[in-house]
Amino acid sequence: MQRWCVLGGRLLLLMIAMVVCGCAGIASEQNVVHMGATSFEQSSIRIKKGATITLADDTTAVHRIENGRWDTNGMERPSRERGAPMIDVQIGGNESTTIGPFNVSGTFLLYCTVHPGMNLTIIVT
Repeated sequence: MQRWCVLGGRLLLLMIAMVVCGCAGIASEQNVVHMGATSFEQSSIRIKKGATITLADDTTAVHRIENGRWDTNGMERPSRERGAPMIDVQIGGNESTTIGPFNVSGTFLLYCTVHPGMNLTIIVT
């Protein structure tokens, strides 16, 4: 009897570990880019072809995200790389939105038209 209880307990722990590992794997495949008041929390993200990205505004600041970039002189450089999805979204404070899908491999640039220097590079493989 005691032997069966120990075996059952071990089996239960193994099942719990498998569920936890499985959930962690799913969460790591989500492509989330967080935004502060005036910047992306990361300057680039690498995603797989066909994936989407969730832009999450963690502050009360409003952002307008479009194709292009800010250059080193602080000038807006709107542009759209070949194969890039058209991005033109406004994200209110403490909101999020999904952009994409990115169906073509390459490097794509996004920027916030409101905040100079707020650039994001998306690398699609």
